[in-house]
This record gives sequence, C-alpha cells and structure tokens, in this order.
Amino acid sequence: MSLLIPALLLLAALSGAGVALSHKPRRQVMAMAINGLVLSLLFMALQAPDVAFAELAVGTTALPLLFLVVQASVRMDRSSRGSDDQ
Repeated sequence: MSLLIPALLLLAALSGAGVALSHKPRRQVMAMAINGLVLSLLFMALQAPDVAFAELAVGTTALPLLFLVVQASVRMDRSSRGSDDQ
C-alpha cells in the first residue's frame, strides 16, 4: 500500500501533463478521461470512496462525453455553414 499511492500520484501527474500537452481536441478528451480514471483510483487508495465515485461519474464519463458531443456539434455546424456558402 505504501508504494501504491506514490505510483498513483505519479500517474496522475503524467496523465495531467498529457491533457495539457495534447494538441488535438479529441486526444485531450481521451486524456481527460484517463486522468479522471487515475484520480478516481487515487481517491479509492486514499480511502475516499464517495469522492472516487463522483470523480468516476463526472471526470471519467460525463465531462468527456459532453466535450465529445460539443466537438461533434461544432464539426456539424462548420460543415453546414460550408455548404450554405456555396
């Protein structure tokens, strides 16, 4: 158990850096989902199951799904505006 928490902290730092350093929006969303999963595992290891469940529900599923829907909507809006101009 003593090695688990530092390893999860390192994974959280690496996945957070992956979110910040990613340039493509879809990769950022996937990195955010991975970061949420790592953080929920960290919260479980720190014996905070309610916070871990909230992070799993929001940070791993709801927020990345919302961002993917917004990206698809923006892409559809751009394609429909492009066809209106012609």
